[in-house]
Amino acid sequence: FCPMVCEDSLICLLSTSCAKLLLQYGAHVNRQTEDEEFTPLHVAAQHGLLEHVDLYLRHGAAVDRRNINGETPLSVACSHPQGPQDLDRYYQVCRHLIQHGADILSQDKDQQSPLHLACKSANPQVVELLLEKGAEVNTMSYSGNTAMQNILQVTSYKLQNQPELIVRALLNHGAVRVWPGSLIKVLRYCYTSPRTVEVLLNTYSKLRGTEDWAEVVPEEEQQKHLQFFQSVFSLSHSPRSLQHLCRCALRSHLEGRMPQVLPKLPLPPPLLQFLQLRFEGILY
Repeated sequence: FCPMVCEDSLICLLSTSCAKLLLQYGAHVNRQTEDEEFTPLHVAAQHGLLEHVDLYLRHGAAVDRRNINGETPLSVACSHPQGPQDLDRYYQVCRHLIQHGADILSQDKDQQSPLHLACKSANPQVVELLLEKGAEVNTMSYSGNTAMQNILQVTSYKLQNQPELIVRALLNHGAVRVWPGSLIKVLRYCYTSPRTVEVLLNTYSKLRGTEDWAEVVPEEEQQKHLQFFQSVFSLSHSPRSLQHLCRCALRSHLEGRMPQVLPKLPLPPPLLQFLQLRFEGILY
């Protein structure tokens, strides 16, 4: 089977006509490779090939067949490294798999769910899709990582993928907040993404000791986002605004129910966006 036996051949992978011909002459759509136990659907999903994915599903491919690492086709699609130009392609593949019954709660041998893996590859569209379909936001992998920890670990080198959108989506779907004592560590690794820092800090009604945080942010970065970082470092001796405190109180009251409840509230769109941690470039 073309994508099954020629995994490294881009010509073979990109040729739907080749795959159609092989299926027509009796190729087994669920046959697995000997080494990693990949099916053709695994390979197509891994490479973000929507036409191949659709073809194999229409010919009876098992949507949740696992490979040697316990990964389903959805898992390998979520975990494959993705640049900004790849995000929509992999989103379309994941959506198609889910529409055909893929289990969004499946876990591989490391107990990583598709949500864990989509956060590692930093695909905001796929993360939003999984959350909308009911992915469990606070499940831990075998190593003890949550989806939030996964995205924070890759934020600094996935800036073009807009990791801040993922952090915000996780928080709006009930992700456990970072322990306040660890925020300085997060700042040390995420200062190149001010919006990520902003959305995290806007889930707290008060913070202490932020004047010491300047030591972990290079002067060059501080100057690049001067107004924002000045507002961060002043948090410990300046009270948050009443508007922000009201947001925190309402978010706390709706914790775990925000995606279901907020759209039903008779509030103007700007206020709804504020409650959902709209990016503003400054803390107050």
